[in-house]
Amino acid sequence: MPPGGGGPMKDCEYSQISTHSSSPMESPHKKKKIAARRKWEVFPGRNKFFCNGRIMMARQTGVFYLTLVLILVTSGLFFAFDCPYLAVKITPAIPAVAGILFFFVMGTLLRTSFSDPGVLPRATPDEAADLERQIGNTEDIANGTSSGGYRPPPRTKEVIINGQTVKLKYCFTCKIFRPPRASHCSLCDNCVERFDHHCPWVGNCVGKRNYRFFYMFILSLSFLTVFIFAFVLTHVILRSQQTGFLNALKDSPASVLEAVVCFFSVWSIVGLSGFHTYLISSNQTTNEDIKGSWSNKRGKENYNPYSYGNIFTNCCVALCGPISPSLIDRRGYIQPDTPQPAAPSNGITMYGATQSQSDMAAATPLLQSEPSLTSDELHLSGKPGLGTPCASLTLGPPTPPASMPNLTEAALADVIPRKDEHMGHQFLTPDEAPSPPRLLAAGSPLAHSRTMHVLGLASQDSLHEDSVRGLVKLSSV
Repeated sequence: MPPGGGGPMKDCEYSQISTHSSSPMESPHKKKKIAARRKWEVFPGRNKFFCNGRIMMARQTGVFYLTLVLILVTSGLFFAFDCPYLAVKITPAIPAVAGILFFFVMGTLLRTSFSDPGVLPRATPDEAADLERQIGNTEDIANGTSSGGYRPPPRTKEVIINGQTVKLKYCFTCKIFRPPRASHCSLCDNCVERFDHHCPWVGNCVGKRNYRFFYMFILSLSFLTVFIFAFVLTHVILRSQQTGFLNALKDSPASVLEAVVCFFSVWSIVGLSGFHTYLISSNQTTNEDIKGSWSNKRGKENYNPYSYGNIFTNCCVALCGPISPSLIDRRGYIQPDTPQPAAPSNGITMYGATQSQSDMAAATPLLQSEPSLTSDELHLSGKPGLGTPCASLTLGPPTPPASMPNLTEAALADVIPRKDEHMGHQFLTPDEAPSPPRLLAAGSPLAHSRTMHVLGLASQDSLHEDSVRGLVKLSSV
């Protein structure tokens, strides 16, 4: 090659070699690039996602839209018909305060409705199988049995929290032991951490990650409802002093509608705010209070292990503590499954085998002619189970037994199988091996006749050439 780098090698073009082997039925020129999918697109729970997974809500959102309509219509009528009159007659601060309350209510409502309440991720198939295997082994040790049949895992597991025994329930849907204070929502089909309740008015579950926003929403909505109701009555009273009560109602019909809506809703909203104030002060959830988990009726020593013993501390922890990150990573990309290289298994093809299956195949090599064991035979005494490593078998030529009785002509014909009966065999097992040469007397007529018969069969079956060659040597002796 010339020193200048010229010559034939300069004009050579190299094509990139693809290490990805395509299937026989797939043409490499027709492959299409598969776009990466996000986790919210294959989320197993019954939720709806918007804005590329940024918004997460329950599937039933009809009541949530009703909540929006009631708040928007009532507040809009108040700003349009009552605030102009009140700002002139009383003070301009009334519309300002109403505006602050309105935006705070809408912000906390949307924050509660559009966020992850604390959904716990479900166990993968491998994790679920491993957990059930551990539970099965624990039960067998405790009961003194070693039954191989499937047994469902127990419903509970006990842990100690601040000296109080707390039961962790097993979720058969998510295949996990739920953490303390977590519960499975039947409407959203998710296990939610520190589950409080499912609220259709906000269109989402209320849990660990959005409970403080829910409480601030109902608390601010209580103030807004009372504020609007009080100043609507003030507006009607001021007008009735000037033109009479009936004329005041005719002049501002929107005020009548606002007063009716606020009157029927203020009691439930204020009552709900008071109830959740009690729960926060005692560090309880709605689910725990309804079930009476920490009620004194169950025992004298039954106390709430999550309470700090101080109302102020309980409120600070619930409202001012850090917000835990989401555990489901709904906007993350789905990682493609990387195929694991399968260990050599003596001709047995393994498609889609996991790493654990490949290791098992490498630890237990099988012969092609070995019969497969059923599940019942695996647990019989004297036979190795799945957990027992098998000894490695060598696929060499078969070793004849040390001694065999003299064979007749019919027996020798059975030892050397015909071609049509053993077309699939590639080697002989020890039981099928021919008799050793020393068993037949040299030069005897019987040996000569056996040799001629074997040579006739060898011309039909080339797979037994090595076995026949030993008998030919015998005839030459």
